[in-house]
Amino acid sequence: MNTRKFGKTGKDISEIGLGTWQLGTKWGEEFNEAEGLKILDAAYRSGINFIDTADVYNGGNSEKTIGKYIKTHPNHFFITTKCGRKLNPHTAEMYTPEAVEKFIDDSRERMGVDQLDLVLLHCPPTPVYSKKEIFEKLDELKKNGKIAAYGVSIEKVSEGLEAMNYDISAIEVIFNMFRLKPLEELFPKAKEKNIAIIVRVPLASGLLTGKYNENTKFGPKDHRTFNRDGKAFDKGETFSGVDYDLGLKAVEELKQVFHTEDLVPYALKWILMHDAVSVVIPGASKEEQVYSNNRATELPDLTKEQMEKVKEIYDTYIRESVHDNW
Repeated sequence: MNTRKFGKTGKDISEIGLGTWQLGTKWGEEFNEAEGLKILDAAYRSGINFIDTADVYNGGNSEKTIGKYIKTHPNHFFITTKCGRKLNPHTAEMYTPEAVEKFIDDSRERMGVDQLDLVLLHCPPTPVYSKKEIFEKLDELKKNGKIAAYGVSIEKVSEGLEAMNYDISAIEVIFNMFRLKPLEELFPKAKEKNIAIIVRVPLASGLLTGKYNENTKFGPKDHRTFNRDGKAFDKGETFSGVDYDLGLKAVEELKQVFHTEDLVPYALKWILMHDAVSVVIPGASKEEQVYSNNRATELPDLTKEQMEKVKEIYDTYIRESVHDNW
């Protein structure tokens, strides 16, 4: 497994990490701790040392399971967790220094650690980025040792740019073959400030795997069924905000570029071709997917022609409906 420096933390982390939104479960299904532990073990055996979670994933069970597993492999993993989405209503007014500290204390307890490696505000409402007191509280928690570093998980590039006014160590952002906007301003500025970039939704909710077609059915509790119009949360989280049928057309073009039906390693390798990226965090609902994701590290660099063709497909099919929204 190749490693990269994680921004100003100086940590060496695996360029492919593990996202745990669906740890031990498929979207909308019941949590299975045993399956979650198998996935974490596959990550460990693959050389992955970066795990991304959140206090709301599987009702806190994602953090608990990670906490249970890391006890058997102390000092191996760098764990990122996120907070804020438990607020009800999830509004800027609900973000207070006291609430943030309580979330962090709860995450520490669930994972059984004194200090969290990295905490991200979990896609907060845009006005939160102007609430200086929230970031001052994070500075305080860093100073007193409850967290080692902090950052933000964002929906919009503009939010990441504003967050760089504070002492953040990392930005988590959607970036994939169907979401190119971060390349324009966010990535160059992050590199300049030595801020780590964590790439989430790298496969556009599975659309970029190449496995789906117009007849694919998702479960009723799967966000790919109920959130295509953004009724439950930000539309950009589901298929990266791309219309499903339009995305299928673009995927067929990408298959021709890479001469394969299985786009997973190529979609991940495309992300890793950008040196501003510190780590990409595909998820896995079973251990085999961990190994599948890791094939990206074995691929040779993509050619200039392949990179240009991806952009051409984006410009043709995706840009108009997606680019200016996030």
